[in-house]
Amino acid sequence: MRTIGAVLLTASLLALLGCTASGESAPQTVGTEASTAPGKPAHRIVATTVAATEIMDALDVDLVGIPKSYKVLPKRYDGIPQIGNPMTPNMEIVKSLDPTDVLSVTTLEYDLAPVFKNAGIDAQFLNLTSVDKMNNEIMALGTKFDKKKQAEAIVAKFNDTMAKIKQQTEGKKQPSVLILLGVPGSYLVATDQSYIGDLVRLAGGKNIVQGEKVEYLASNTEYLQQANPDVILRAAHGMPEEVIKMFDQEFKKNDIWKHFEAVKNNRVYDLQEELFGTTGNLAATEALDALMKMLYP
Repeated sequence: MRTIGAVLLTASLLALLGCTASGESAPQTVGTEASTAPGKPAHRIVATTVAATEIMDALDVDLVGIPKSYKVLPKRYDGIPQIGNPMTPNMEIVKSLDPTDVLSVTTLEYDLAPVFKNAGIDAQFLNLTSVDKMNNEIMALGTKFDKKKQAEAIVAKFNDTMAKIKQQTEGKKQPSVLILLGVPGSYLVATDQSYIGDLVRLAGGKNIVQGEKVEYLASNTEYLQQANPDVILRAAHGMPEEVIKMFDQEFKKNDIWKHFEAVKNNRVYDLQEELFGTTGNLAATEALDALMKMLYP
């Protein structure tokens, strides 16, 4: 299979996936003060991605800036200034909020690190490429913002889910899995290095694409058919309805798919975008529960 350059792929994927709606809003005056315990300096935190915003809400931390998104953000941040979409945050708005902390994610670091640097903003890039790495970031944020108990509770929920999965899958045959990531007009294959690939591993599945250094590869249906996965997962992002139609047309028109055991056995599943993002998020426990039903029906 042909590897796609990590830099170009990350940029094109995140642009296509449409995590947020386009457009930016002007600075507002509502909710621009965020404080911590008495006697300590106030933290003025800007979260530039949906995942980071949801994590901070779960940690019970106030924000002074949030991303613009078509997704419903936590109610506690109603009226908070929006800084634009995660790929292209408005630096003027971010700077106007006088932040002490600006949170993004490592999948955007290559593109955004120089932009933040040029604007004189010291941004932190959270590593949410796997559940374990996300949990580490949550614990670090909990310590930094005096929310250690909240962080421990979040991680404990994940640990409880993993304990149940281990019990349910013990002694069972490990299903092989092909993960397709669809964006408008095309699709890629998710490796074991991707976040969804990590979820499949945690749920007891075996990704047919192992040992790669990148998260996604170009599709080669002949190679995939030789691997003959037990299960095919189709993740639709950016414009889910359009991508699902694209997948349906591809599976009908391209005769090679009918030779896949997963297709013959009706084990092709479309993943809900709300649960299966391209980076770690707090829906991981629900996503794992959903995967268990697909991998071990």
